Amino acid sequence: MKWQPVDLGRRQAWIWADQSKTRTAIAVPLNVNAVGVIQQQWGQHPIRVFTLNGQPIGKAWRNAVKRAGLTDFRFHDLRHTWATRHIQAGTPLHALMEMGGWKDIEMVRKYAHFSAAHLQTYAENTARIYDSDTNPTQRKVGMV
Repeated sequence: MKWQPVDLGRRQAWIWADQSKTRTAIAVPLNVNAVGVIQQQWGQHPIRVFTLNGQPIGKAWRNAVKRAGLTDFRFHDLRHTWATRHIQAGTPLHALMEMGGWKDIEMVRKYAHFSAAHLQTYAENTARIYDSDTNPTQRKVGMV
């Protein structure tokens, strides 16, 4: 990541069209944590935001992946983690689609991996329609 597409005043960064798979520029909103991490890098390198000993992190990344024993793992694969965490935190699919620069919901579903845990809140929605003094184990299907 280079400093040029980072705008800390607006709390966003850009992925230029020639850098995205869809050939479309993507505005990347930066949350308060991301802004804090980026601010800590200010002045460390004139061109790149993240470096290791003044060098791009590419080689360090590859070495870390190798030491961890991971195979077929790329930096880009972290988008799956990012998208999954958004979905599990309640980010709507249409917002995630725009944030990730995807053209359709199916691509969002490819990247965002769902689990049943994030659905628990919705499962509880119907529980509150029953009287609190009714024993839930004695309810009959279809009875309110």
